Amino acid sequence: MTNSTYHVPVLFQESIDALDLKSNSVIVDVTYGGGGHSKEILKCIGNDGVLIAFDQDEDALANVVDDDRLIFVDSNFRFLYNFIKFHDLLGVDGLLADLGVSSHQFDVGERGFSIREEGRLDMRMNQKAQLSAFKVVNEYPEKELYRIFNSFADLQNTKRVVMTITAERKKKKISTTGDLVKILQDLVPPKKKNQFLAQVFQAIRIEVNDEMGALMDMLEQTAKVIKPGGKLVVISYHSIEDRLVKNFIKAGNFEGDVETDVFGVANVPFKAVNKKPIVPSFEEIERNPRARSAKLRIAVRT
Repeated sequence: MTNSTYHVPVLFQESIDALDLKSNSVIVDVTYGGGGHSKEILKCIGNDGVLIAFDQDEDALANVVDDDRLIFVDSNFRFLYNFIKFHDLLGVDGLLADLGVSSHQFDVGERGFSIREEGRLDMRMNQKAQLSAFKVVNEYPEKELYRIFNSFADLQNTKRVVMTITAERKKKKISTTGDLVKILQDLVPPKKKNQFLAQVFQAIRIEVNDEMGALMDMLEQTAKVIKPGGKLVVISYHSIEDRLVKNFIKAGNFEGDVETDVFGVANVPFKAVNKKPIVPSFEEIERNPRARSAKLRIAVRT
């Protein structure tokens, strides 16, 4: 698969512009993927610029460009601070995070991310990780299934979903994406098949990859990594992610409550550049339907 089809960057120009790139900028791209954002960043930072890029998916290695200004880190972005410090790059000018699942991960059926493509129940972004969707669906206790569907999906019939999964797995292992889709068919709300199944798959995927835990870990480290005046640029794809990003920018925590010192001064490391998130245009959604849920938030380090 070519870089151009590995992943179609969403809100591409808007996110690049938000970084305010200069000829000597030091930038972090914590979600390299197909390298679309990273290649454009490299065009804009001149010969003295540096780009450090993260991706835990080994498939992304095939897209890494040969450029002396690029430092590629084959790791989860939750280890952001350690790697930035190791490379003596603390005080970067900007950080870009294009969250969620790449087009490549959705389109390659055997990765198990898609409701439309047949493949084993996997959903691991890091293919060396121990926890897979198969283990979640077939081995998680009932109360843990309730937890993930209540926390990571907006379902109206969570109880029936859990009961169906636990009943079916007693008869036979639920091994593929097709198996899971098939056993849930009778629970699909009228005219909402794709939305319902996508929510189920999303909840399992978030659990498998500890996506919310990793996102919170990464965001908490940005204040130590980005220099004053530097930019934090985040594209999220569902309300759970966006709420965490919004609250962190607003309050420096994930509850959204601004804390003040004894003098009433707020201790908030970032200031929002855009009060409301930037969303894709109608034209972009027409070109790339996966862009429809994207929200871009931009903040500056205070």
